[in-house]
Amino acid sequence: MDDSVQVRCRRCKTVFRERARRMQNGYSRQCPCCEVVLFFEEDSSEPTIKRSMRVARNLRAAMREQEFAALTESRGKPVDRSRHAGGREVEDVR
Repeated sequence: MDDSVQVRCRRCKTVFRERARRMQNGYSRQCPCCEVVLFFEEDSSEPTIKRSMRVARNLRAAMREQEFAALTESRGKPVDRSRHAGGREVEDVR
């Protein structure tokens, strides 16, 4: 699965790719073409940044689901992902 998202620069309109895992609130990056600094925030007023952040969030969720499915499949038994487990695996000790 490709883990990158297309980002469009607000200044020069160049489209470049950035890894979805990096694109979280507070992340910033320079445009590779015009070197303007882009700030990535979920509630940005820039529609292109908002769209890129939404795509990155959905891609990260899909990657987590894919990793979980692979883990469950390799173990051969279901893994408890309840909130009280904090996302960690909890084995039934009976």
